[in-house]
Amino acid sequence: MFLAQVVLYSREEIPPGLLILSKRYDMVDYQRWICALTVLGTCLAMVSASAHVEVVKTEDGYTFVKGGVPFVVKGAGASGIDLSTVVKRGGNSIRTWGIEEAQSTLDEAQKYGLTVLMGLPVAPPRFGFDYDNPEEVEVQRQAIREAVTKYKAHPALLGWILGNELDMQAPDHKAYDEVNELAKIVNEIDPNHPTTTTIATFEKDIILDIRKRTPDLDFISLQAYGALALMPKAISYLKDAPFMITEWGPLGHWEVGKTRWGAPIEQTSTEKGRHYVASYRNWIQPFLGPALGSYAFLWGQKQERTSTWFSLFTKDGEATAAVDALEFVWTNRIPANQAPLIESIVLARRTADKSIRLASGNKYTAKVNAMDPDGDELEYQWQIKPESTETVIGGDYEEDISDLDGLFIDDATSESVSFNAPGTPGNYRIFVLIYDGNNSVAHANIPFLVFGKKR
Repeated sequence: MFLAQVVLYSREEIPPGLLILSKRYDMVDYQRWICALTVLGTCLAMVSASAHVEVVKTEDGYTFVKGGVPFVVKGAGASGIDLSTVVKRGGNSIRTWGIEEAQSTLDEAQKYGLTVLMGLPVAPPRFGFDYDNPEEVEVQRQAIREAVTKYKAHPALLGWILGNELDMQAPDHKAYDEVNELAKIVNEIDPNHPTTTTIATFEKDIILDIRKRTPDLDFISLQAYGALALMPKAISYLKDAPFMITEWGPLGHWEVGKTRWGAPIEQTSTEKGRHYVASYRNWIQPFLGPALGSYAFLWGQKQERTSTWFSLFTKDGEATAAVDALEFVWTNRIPANQAPLIESIVLARRTADKSIRLASGNKYTAKVNAMDPDGDELEYQWQIKPESTETVIGGDYEEDISDLDGLFIDDATSESVSFNAPGTPGNYRIFVLIYDGNNSVAHANIPFLVFGKKR
């Protein structure tokens, strides 16, 4: 498994705000321009109602052609968030993982001139679905027939994703034989929109095997985080057929360094912003052509080991530096308001990589150094939570983790905070969120271990 530890960046690749430089733009002009773009996008979407979408071979590789016009995806996997935020940041498409809210999602996307790559419900083998059971298979096929029939004429639809990472914990890949049968069904019902499926690896043998099993798909889709750095090598066996990157983002919790007791060390929001820029500039943009585009993860908020790991936004909709980074790489434009930047965070004067151990009940201090590129006044919020004990994979559902109350000695709203270590030995994590008052946020956290109280 690819382990990404260090990424180097050149000054040309990173927005000035992420280099601790300040550059402001006229907000009124910016808002007028965005409004005009939004209206134009909506009009174009209405004109292209029920447009035919296909994957077309070109001199450089492949491209989507939608309503006769080439279309390169600059998108995000979106969940539970106002889709106008995608357009305002320069995106043109979203993807989903299911059809639970398909109608409202398609309608909202059309309103803002976005396309939708719609996820269809194909059960992963790791959930216990038996692909050798013809009754189970037929029930799933019928659900897909009904979904495709219902949504195929929607003008916002770009295409169909048949399942998500079905290769995970399924080394025989038999599920992809059924994916090909489903592709035939979808293509018969809806010949106007292409089909794909997703693969959670860049391993050559797996990709070639799945391609062999799915000749009726229009393209394949790959999902990678730190492993996206393998793209220069993988392109040798990808460029002969169309593909897309349908998930990419920060280093995953399986790819980072860990404490001595195995707690993954999360990048700060500032580090993630820089990572998004470098990933796009180095491993996505140069390979557009054979690649049809990409969807960043996650345009919204979710719990996955932490509440912030893959979340581009908070639950309340505040944007992180990674959102600024996506706007920059999609548009070559510096955001009018940038998220705060974190220079350092320490707990008991030590950084996260020092495997910090605290004595139960003793008093400790945590401190963060942050600044705002726009000069906004910053507000701080600290939290302490038990460490996640989840072992699920592939982004499967995790319960939110509640804050622990009564530990902070002060009001926990400044750059430095004092607290008493939890009374129960175990694994914990301290978080800080830093707000700029303009709907942007920075965040960082440090895992720590609590042992029995000193005598």
